[in-house]
Amino acid sequence: MRPALVVMIKQPRPGRVKTRLGRDMGMVSAAWWFRHQTDQLLRRMRDPRWDLVLAVNPDREGMASRVWPADLPRLPQGPGDLGARMKRVFQALPHRPACIIGADIPGIRACHISRAFAQLGQHDAVFGPAPDGGYWLVGVKHAGALPATLFRNIRWSSEHALADSAASFGGRRIALVDTLEDVDTVTDLRNHRRAGGALCP
Repeated sequence: MRPALVVMIKQPRPGRVKTRLGRDMGMVSAAWWFRHQTDQLLRRMRDPRWDLVLAVNPDREGMASRVWPADLPRLPQGPGDLGARMKRVFQALPHRPACIIGADIPGIRACHISRAFAQLGQHDAVFGPAPDGGYWLVGVKHAGALPATLFRNIRWSSEHALADSAASFGGRRIALVDTLEDVDTVTDLRNHRRAGGALCP
């Protein structure tokens, strides 16, 4: 069974997605940016080395949505905080390596994902760090054998998110891969455009 790459994705409704970006550029413009960014991301993430899966939110609307490609399998994220939803996604994909990414990281390329899966050959989990102390990717070697403590007591949206999440694996072997930035504000978006993306070295 091939590894699974899961994209956590929200319906691109104004006021529901990228609200911090929306405060800078307007909620409609932010939702438009998110939809087109996600379209581009999904095209880049199609790769014969892994199965591409969408974890959608809201559940009912996302499962029926015509916004995203109809050929891609979908899972409902379900209720709870980000940790509860990611753990549920992992549990839906047992017995194979799985990585989860967000949809708002313009710099992700297939080579970044390939490196993350390669690290799972020698490690139990892998993270793709973000400069703010969070992370753009988390992956596990065996999605069916998760620690009970996984994603408990995480200080989300803080500089502690990665450290807390890594600690929740209970001492298992963890690897880090490339550092990439998400886009939360107009400044982030300008910086990304100025840098011209984040290509693999």
